[in-house]
Amino acid sequence: MNHKMITNVNVLLPHQLLPSSTVWIADGKIERIETQESLQIDDKYERIDGQGMWLIPGMIDVHIHGANGYDMMDGTEASIQEVSRVCAATGCTSFLATSVSSTIEDLLNMIRSVKSVIGREHGAKIAGIHLEGPYLNPKRKGMQNEKYLRHPDLDEMKLIFQEAGSLIKMVTIAPELPGGLELISYLKEQGVVIAVAHSDATYEEAKEAFGAGASHVTHCFNGMRPIHHRDPGLIVAAFEEPHVSLQAIVDQVHLHPAIVRLMHRIKGPEGMVLITDALQAMGLGDGDYLFGGHHVHVTEGIARLADGTLASSTVTMNEALRLTVENGIPITDAVQMASTSPARILGLSSKGKIEVGFDADFVLLNEKYEVQWTMIAGVIS
Repeated sequence: MNHKMITNVNVLLPHQLLPSSTVWIADGKIERIETQESLQIDDKYERIDGQGMWLIPGMIDVHIHGANGYDMMDGTEASIQEVSRVCAATGCTSFLATSVSSTIEDLLNMIRSVKSVIGREHGAKIAGIHLEGPYLNPKRKGMQNEKYLRHPDLDEMKLIFQEAGSLIKMVTIAPELPGGLELISYLKEQGVVIAVAHSDATYEEAKEAFGAGASHVTHCFNGMRPIHHRDPGLIVAAFEEPHVSLQAIVDQVHLHPAIVRLMHRIKGPEGMVLITDALQAMGLGDGDYLFGGHHVHVTEGIARLADGTLASSTVTMNEALRLTVENGIPITDAVQMASTSPARILGLSSKGKIEVGFDADFVLLNEKYEVQWTMIAGVIS
């Protein structure tokens, strides 16, 4: 049945909440929204009772590496499919398959496995690929494996685009490296979101990168030169640039709640994106894992390398949403940061909002932010 009506839901829009509403769906698109409990009976529509819970736009994770024991860098379709399935189960309807710094062979294998899964995902849809590296600064490497870090290489990047083409949606680089600005120019020509992280860029170097076309900061505050009052670095440069948006890992580990509030106060929900940056421990819990060529130990949900360096996160999108609200951000803003803002940044013009004509990508959440079901293009997954 291609027609559905979701009744008795509190619909969260970017700036308001519509209580006790009904959303009508036809052929995977939002047909209309009624701001009262619908009494209309139409046998053509399958009726789904939302039981007074929240209906939010499907969340979009622009930065995820793995889930449930599967690492997308292993080059297998099974890993991509498992991340797709776990994303949907945790309220995410679209995601960017995200690489870590590796050999060119491993990266191309990852790209091929993503290409083979697109169009037949078991859960959340692949919106493209996010290359996190390998053109990153060893000084701010975080969990990135230093033996794979290298200076920007235009020939290598062109080879990557030969394999991936328009699937590359976001590239994270350290712009201060030799060849960084030339790479930004090339990526800008390709229409890619150019992000900055794992970078020791000074304020001036970051300003130059943002002026050249960089417009995003990957996991802001993590893996970069910290703010100092005489050396403000790339974070303050990003704060000053209206066109630059910020990723936030809201897991109560990577960012203090006051920093989350500060980012929100400066950038607003339009300029912030919630991400998981999850590794394969997401969904499995504590234990030992191999990630990015490193041994990673997870204790109480916190992933670290042997030297104590944070190694991605285990947070899910629905947990990140809950924690953002608990940190003091209004729920309508938090939903915008999880759904609307990433959709706009990636140019997904029919996603990220509950609005007539948009894709019927929804999540039904209870008051504890637990996912009751996820709907993708009108189909509950």
